[in-house]
Amino acid sequence: MLAKRILPCLDVKAGRVVKGINFVDLKDAGDPVELAKAYNEAGADELVFLDITATHEDRDVIYDVVYRTAEQVFIPLTVGGGISSLETIKKLLRAGADKISINSAAVRDPDLIDRASDRFGAQCIVVAIDARRRPTSATTPDQHSQKNTEKSTGASDLTGELAGWDVFVRGGRENTGLDAVEWACEVVRRGAGELLITSMDADGTQAGYDLTLTEAIASRVDVPVIASGGAGTCEHIYQALTTGKAEAALLASLLHYGQLSVSEIKDYLHSHDIRVRQ
Repeated sequence: MLAKRILPCLDVKAGRVVKGINFVDLKDAGDPVELAKAYNEAGADELVFLDITATHEDRDVIYDVVYRTAEQVFIPLTVGGGISSLETIKKLLRAGADKISINSAAVRDPDLIDRASDRFGAQCIVVAIDARRRPTSATTPDQHSQKNTEKSTGASDLTGELAGWDVFVRGGRENTGLDAVEWACEVVRRGAGELLITSMDADGTQAGYDLTLTEAIASRVDVPVIASGGAGTCEHIYQALTTGKAEAALLASLLHYGQLSVSEIKDYLHSHDIRVRQ
């Protein structure tokens, strides 16, 4: 059995690490290169670097920050944001990335997954899926409005009736109408070697991962699933790796603001019989 992994995530905007709630209200969390170096030294298993406005702003990822980050870390580095061509993937791998995460471009051009996997190997192609719970047909407009208000204030209600999850792109700005579970199955068939599943409902709330979402996808695919969005305690991470069937847990604000350390998380998991690299 492979060791479970702890992955700090660096959401980067304008060259700075930021973190918000439900993909909005972004606050500065530090310099990406310095944070990456600190997490490398703290025992993180991998790092994820996401240029969160590259797609929305229709520009390339910031190669210089990737290069400077890769110089400082000696653990696998995944880079995503604004990646839409094989040439961009090649440049990022040359800049020091070990894996490439694609999201919006994969929806727009699913064949990109096939081409990238064939050329660079499935092991370095990660497809990121930003998913939001789909309201049931019984949900009234007033109820739906109330749920949106809860999202904007950081409340995370992941209980009640569920009609599935919609896939969002362009930094959570656009609903594609795709079903998240079916899309996950398709991208794996096309050659994705790993999936990064972010619950937009739970993101930044520290109220816990959407275990139903993570488990629904992990039980249908034969590649590693990374759980993302909602970590607030060590127990949440344990649940994602057990009930949620994830192989790795992605963390951001919990680590950036010093609420927990990588070593504290790993000690907790180890004490609960979860195999981790110490």
